[in-house]
Amino acid sequence: MTPDQIVQRFQESAEVKLHFVRTHAERIAQVADLMVKAVRSGGKVLLFGNGGSATDASHIAAEFVGRYDRDRVPLPAVALATDMAAVTCIANDYGYADVFARQVDALGQPGDIAVAISTSGNSPNVLKGVAAARQKGLITVGWTGKDGGKLAGLVDHPFIVPSKVTARIQECHITLGHVLCEMVEERILAHTS
Repeated sequence: MTPDQIVQRFQESAEVKLHFVRTHAERIAQVADLMVKAVRSGGKVLLFGNGGSATDASHIAAEFVGRYDRDRVPLPAVALATDMAAVTCIANDYGYADVFARQVDALGQPGDIAVAISTSGNSPNVLKGVAAARQKGLITVGWTGKDGGKLAGLVDHPFIVPSKVTARIQECHITLGHVLCEMVEERILAHTS
């Protein structure tokens, strides 16, 4: 890859993010408010996805439980792909399509936030996780890309990254996660000051 091609990749990433945020800024603020409300009322954020989306879910859950930028109380968040005993038990006993749905059913409560992450929007286990979340009364948020897939139509708050390139979609997802963490943290700290 030439230096010009390297610059082009960064340019593409920046353009995708700017197009995304122009479309979704108000919804981002709305979801941040919902997360703050959930946490303040004793709820939690459940995040799930496969592969790179699983690591994005883990990354964002860690930012909530640890801290994003400033010292504060820990915020309840769980990434559902990180408990390998649960994932492998459920996959072995029920099938891989149930690894998130069973955990949502076990851990989710009405008013919690479920963040489902799938670049295609069509991962069967993510879709089943959303169905379980809806059935239990969770607020559902979807991070996806391409045409949104089935996920976009199943969640209360869809975020569709305008790209067909998985890497560009994931780069936008992690920026979305960071912005949500920052907004939630600021609002929690403002409330406790």
